[in-house]
Amino acid sequence: MYTGKVERPCCLCGRSEVDHRLDLPPRAIELMKHGDAIAWQDVVGEVAVHFCVDCWETVRELTLEMGLSPLPRCNVARASFDLREDFEAMTDRTRDVPDQRPLERRMWIESGRTLAGEAEYPPTDRELVEARIRRWALAELDSPVAGRTTE
Repeated sequence: MYTGKVERPCCLCGRSEVDHRLDLPPRAIELMKHGDAIAWQDVVGEVAVHFCVDCWETVRELTLEMGLSPLPRCNVARASFDLREDFEAMTDRTRDVPDQRPLERRMWIESGRTLAGEAEYPPTDRELVEARIRRWALAELDSPVAGRTTE
């Protein structure tokens, strides 16, 4: 029985022992390796990518020290996400495409707060990496929420 998302291997090297997880907006799939094969509009909820200890250090350095996103090297086949059911095929009815804007808006705002240090405790490296990657992905892909609200 399926009970939710499963832990996936490291999206960079494929190692099964993972140490860090980042939750990203569905639109980020477009920036990932082989992402063109998946309709990000059909993803329900966030996309999770996992990293092993060794790859995490590389991701942390790329993101925090060099200002580069690791997403182009992340294999989307190793990401964890839920696709909406294909009711069109089963019932011959067309469903509306899920509206990703509320999720993107929430992630944009949370990331802004993290980067601004607006929390009770200083953000961890994982939180900073996740916030930067979320912001870069949404801005690069011209998400309607990117740059509009900084609440």
